[in-house]
Amino acid sequence: MPAIMFQGTGSNVGKSVLVAGICRAALQRGLRIAPFKPQNMSNNAAVTCDGGEIGRAQALQARACNLLPHTDMNPILLKPETETGAQIVIQGKYSRSGTARDYARRKPELMRPVLESFNRLKQAYDLVLVEGAGSPAEINLRANDIANMGFAEAANLPVVVIGDIDRGGIIAQLVGTHTVLPAADNDRIAGFIVNKFRGDVTLFDDGYQMIADHTGWPGFGVLPWFAEAWRLPAEDAQDIRGLAANSTASGKIKIACLCLSRMANFDDLDPLSQLEEVNLVMVQAGQPIPGDACLVLIPGSKSTRGDLAFLRAQGWDIDVYAHIRRGGHVLGICGGYQMLGRVISDPEGLEGPAGDVEGLGLLDIKTVMQKEKTLREVEATHLETQLVVKGYEIHLGQTTGPDCARPFARIDNQPDGAISADGRVQGSYLHGMFSADAFRAAYLAKFDIKVNSFSYEAHIDETLDGLARHIETYLDLDAIFALAR
Repeated sequence: MPAIMFQGTGSNVGKSVLVAGICRAALQRGLRIAPFKPQNMSNNAAVTCDGGEIGRAQALQARACNLLPHTDMNPILLKPETETGAQIVIQGKYSRSGTARDYARRKPELMRPVLESFNRLKQAYDLVLVEGAGSPAEINLRANDIANMGFAEAANLPVVVIGDIDRGGIIAQLVGTHTVLPAADNDRIAGFIVNKFRGDVTLFDDGYQMIADHTGWPGFGVLPWFAEAWRLPAEDAQDIRGLAANSTASGKIKIACLCLSRMANFDDLDPLSQLEEVNLVMVQAGQPIPGDACLVLIPGSKSTRGDLAFLRAQGWDIDVYAHIRRGGHVLGICGGYQMLGRVISDPEGLEGPAGDVEGLGLLDIKTVMQKEKTLREVEATHLETQLVVKGYEIHLGQTTGPDCARPFARIDNQPDGAISADGRVQGSYLHGMFSADAFRAAYLAKFDIKVNSFSYEAHIDETLDGLARHIETYLDLDAIFALAR
């Protein structure tokens, strides 16, 4: 079995980052390694080399393996659209939208594409590291499960369980998981990892032994807190709070990003959060947009019309208009770009009831939602600076109007985006633009700020290397890799 599965005692216990680090460690040991996650739920997607989309966590893990992202690495992607419904993406392609109950009924048929993708990876690589979703302790979801123990059983994989000591109750997390799992699932668990420890790890020696005594599972180590993890691309909306926490509060300019309820593809923010000269403020629901912000950034959204209503409910539309009157700048990306227009038309009801909604009216454009999704990696030329930027597009809808005569960029010799007559309101479908070092510096220069030059892409690889060293130091990787019998 050239595969090991890592499951967690809950969501956000650090599974994705830990698997990325183990991937990089395996690569450095000379193994041909690949990541896999049967089912992911995230609106932060990555475009793949085979023209589909997967969760961005698996794209980061692929990078750790020195691979291009591929749809087989995350065959089922759920993209929440409402509190009870989500878009279902199967092997990189949109399938349908439905409620959680609809999805539960469909799960038995989804095991087939999941195993197809997994088996292709297993045949192509020395080792596949599999990440679970949520927790196997959610035994109410065990029937027809494809994300945790159901998949481990179908693929006949050993499982390592990860607990998060930083959130407290680590003994209850791990022992409780053992207690509620059926005997057959417990027999599949090969050991545990304690993650995110702060301080002297020897202080937890007794607790570590208690977990082993109560569960019968061997421990593979206590992993101390890895302080640089925030520098890696964020996986989901919970992680964006870390961007604000780590952004330099004394930065010379303030950029305010609106935290939309269905914010998507917010990896655009990661490079900005790492600049000493920038104070990136993540404006949460109920908070006003700071009056001293130089730039208001409206990010992508999985539900443009729904998030436009959410934006107005926070009073952010009033704040944006005041920001413009003070001479401020606004940049809308993807769904945020669509919101800046006069009208968003959804004749087929792709984002709710069919009809038109009024946009913010800051750009003279109109967007019409269409079933066909634009999903591609691109190379664009930013027209103001003539700099070439590599990025991606991932959106529904086509946008036209008078302000499109002043495009933001050109992609495949076609105009992209729109700019207002005074140049202070701009919109684009281009994701990933701020990852380009030269563009990032040139764009921020308009605010009379010179940013220190650093290679964002190289920084990610350096952080992954540091994470791998950290894991090699504190975990028994020899024992973990030996599980892949």
